[in-house]
Amino acid sequence: YLWIDATYVKGREGGRVVSTATIIAVGVNTDGRREVLGVATGASEAEVFWKGFLRSLADRGLRGVKLVIADDHKGLR
Repeated sequence: YLWIDATYVKGREGGRVVSTATIIAVGVNTDGRREVLGVATGASEAEVFWKGFLRSLADRGLRGVKLVIADDHKGLR
């Protein structure tokens, strides 16, 4: 199982405070234990951001996902 979600956090960029999308993926391994699989930040939750993040998980070996749990993120539709 794979849980993916995003939130916005404020941080400094170029001397000003900006809101940045932060996404996280949490999976359950074969022993039933939760593991943080990835975290990334970007300007928004656009499709290209989600696609790059999910591809990075696959590139690092994520396989055999049976179910993905997520909110209704526009970039995932």
